[in-house]
Amino acid sequence: MTFSLKRFYAIIQKDMKDLSKNMMITSTMLMPLVLAIFYGRMDDVTIDMHYLIINLAFAAVGVFVQSAIIAEEKEKNTLRGLMLSPATLPEILGGKSTVTLVLTVVTIVLCAYLTGYEPANYVLVGAAILLSCLFYIAVGTLMGLLTKSIVEASVLSLPVMFLFSFASLFLNFIEEYPVLTFIEYLPSTQLIELAKEVEAGAGFADLWSYFAVILAWIVVASILTAFTYKKKEMDA
Repeated sequence: MTFSLKRFYAIIQKDMKDLSKNMMITSTMLMPLVLAIFYGRMDDVTIDMHYLIINLAFAAVGVFVQSAIIAEEKEKNTLRGLMLSPATLPEILGGKSTVTLVLTVVTIVLCAYLTGYEPANYVLVGAAILLSCLFYIAVGTLMGLLTKSIVEASVLSLPVMFLFSFASLFLNFIEEYPVLTFIEYLPSTQLIELAKEVEAGAGFADLWSYFAVILAWIVVASILTAFTYKKKEMDA
């Protein structure tokens, strides 16, 4: 089946209408914004503080909102209908991911504005943030496919949100606890380190390894999501 823009846009419009009616889902955007307002009042906001909020936005919007959108479809039994319809996997997941992508980017831009974050290189930082968005949305989609309701999605998303939002706070304990070494390779940590390098004047040639790690996470998350979707599609 070929990709249909008409079906793609129809899925986007449907999700936008559903989100506008579900305050529980959209209210999660307030968490990083409230934290951004709080930090924005400080005189000296460090790069770690900026990205603590940005990573929270990724988790609260990219992961939770996306998982809730998918879980709600399953709860209403409408996802099964989409799977059995002529709509293809790229149309269904792409349409649902587009809404979350826009919400995530808007939330991050607002948070950056509230905290006064102005990266030294908007292009490099913007590219890294956009790539990170794709990873978190893939994780959110996976969480939604693995759950049966919004409540289940909320519970399953909590440890994921904590891991990717706050794991970087434990970087200083790696020497004492080598088991925490994996934190260095999380996409959230890679994004922070990339941002620090950018502030130090680094160019793409110095940052390609960070982009590569984030891209690897995207590939793994996307493969798991596509596999899970196909399995659910067969069960439907």
